[in-house]
Amino acid sequence: MPIVRPLRAEDKSQWLPLWDGYLEFYKSELSEEQTQLTWARLLDENFNLHCLVVEVDGVVKGLTHYSFQTSTWAPKNYCYLEDLFTDPAERGKGLGRLLIDSVKEIAVSEGSSRLYWNTDETNTTARKLYDSYSLDSGKIQYRIPLDPND
Repeated sequence: MPIVRPLRAEDKSQWLPLWDGYLEFYKSELSEEQTQLTWARLLDENFNLHCLVVEVDGVVKGLTHYSFQTSTWAPKNYCYLEDLFTDPAERGKGLGRLLIDSVKEIAVSEGSSRLYWNTDETNTTARKLYDSYSLDSGKIQYRIPLDPND
């Protein structure tokens, strides 16, 4: 039976291959320093970046990172699900849904008025899951790089 729980310091050796797989899926590379910074932020209770993992038989098989943001459009915060990744060998077993539902529960308990995330238009496998929650927002994201390393 899969178990969703918060990330723990001893999870690093299982989190890292999933994080690397996520970056590879999106054809992205981050420096070792950025990965270490992300890891440290995930474990820092005073930083607004959180992680849940899903375990199957004691082995971490998926992760999600999320944070909260205030909005000019709403009296309550929004919850942003930034990253979601499961071991490719475990796909189709409901682990992604468990992670999303767990973040949703946390967002409700934190008083968020919205849970949202982005994905690539071409990510058809994940979009089947995402579309079961809601149709895409129709929004288009624009990015202006402010740092040459971004």
